[in-house]
Amino acid sequence: MSPFDQPIDRRHSDSIKWSKYAGRDVLPLWVADMDFAAPPAVIETLHRRIEHGVFGYGGPWPSLTESVLAHLEGEYQWRIEAEWIVWLPGLVTGLNVACRAVDGEILTATPIYPPFLSAPHFSGRKLNRAELACTDDGWRFDHAALQAALTPATDLFLLCHPHNPVGRCWSRDELLELAALAEANDFIVCSDEIHCGLILDADKPDKRHIPFASLSPEAAKRSITLMAPSKTFNIPGLGCAFAVIPDASLRHRFEHAMHGIVPHVNVLGLAACEAAYRDSGDWHRELIGYLRGNLDLVIATVNREKAPKMKSVEATYLAWIDVRELGLAKPAAHFEAHGLGLSDGADFGAPGWLRLNFGCPRSTLEEALNRFTIACRAA
Repeated sequence: MSPFDQPIDRRHSDSIKWSKYAGRDVLPLWVADMDFAAPPAVIETLHRRIEHGVFGYGGPWPSLTESVLAHLEGEYQWRIEAEWIVWLPGLVTGLNVACRAVDGEILTATPIYPPFLSAPHFSGRKLNRAELACTDDGWRFDHAALQAALTPATDLFLLCHPHNPVGRCWSRDELLELAALAEANDFIVCSDEIHCGLILDADKPDKRHIPFASLSPEAAKRSITLMAPSKTFNIPGLGCAFAVIPDASLRHRFEHAMHGIVPHVNVLGLAACEAAYRDSGDWHRELIGYLRGNLDLVIATVNREKAPKMKSVEATYLAWIDVRELGLAKPAAHFEAHGLGLSDGADFGAPGWLRLNFGCPRSTLEEALNRFTIACRAA
């Protein structure tokens, strides 16, 4: 039996995911938080750190930094310098800081992870949107829409890479087109790459994660890359992320925007980060295989029904499902009434869609998909 088959009872824990439906028979497959235990190496490292007994203010140490450098070079052939790293207590913090570090307008492509829509507002910046194109071949950037949404005041593009919620692993050609657009219009690209370790089609030559900043020196100079071990190794509650900013001037602007509002990173999160990147490769490989199996079940279930539709998921553990043909006024509420808690597409800028998190034991997913089928047929 796979370790990922072992259900862990989170109903009476501190889990935001499971407490949302406390007292109700609703399976939560909404927030991007897997129901798997963290890698053994991470747990062992945390035990050792806790046994130390002192939890004062901390900061990164040389072997931690080296684990990040080695991970990025080993996984993505991306060589960075230690001084390019800015540690953060979370990736959403990084999105908000990036928006504060620019002066002009902000552009992104929707549907998109909700903090992409809220961070510009919180920063007092105008947000412009361009819709992604949903084609027969899958989701694509609509370059005509991007050009139309650009203004002379555009200073920052928020890129989700791999994309949440549509599950795209952007190709080199797609990224090069975006880099050329950034160069021609002189804007910065803030690339959220938190799902970079969750490429489910990694066995295909054209499906691998390519950091935006690794495309060229020119792309690197106008880039802010946000990363964290939290999604891949299921440790989001430990609050540890980082930005990689090669350009010294841009890095200074980013750090200046952090002053007084961004706390130090949790010492346990820093310890977990090193163990995840340095010692959890075998666990990660097994996770990817398990998630592929789960994805196959999701696709088979959705394809059996007439109305719901979904495109292939190349990355993440999130299925983006079109339920508009069901004709539901409140899709998320309808599925909750049938015992299944999903993310409402309206929060991503796409009413009529739902996001399903398949990062859970197979037995949980099978029951959830049974409820999904019942809900679809009851519409």
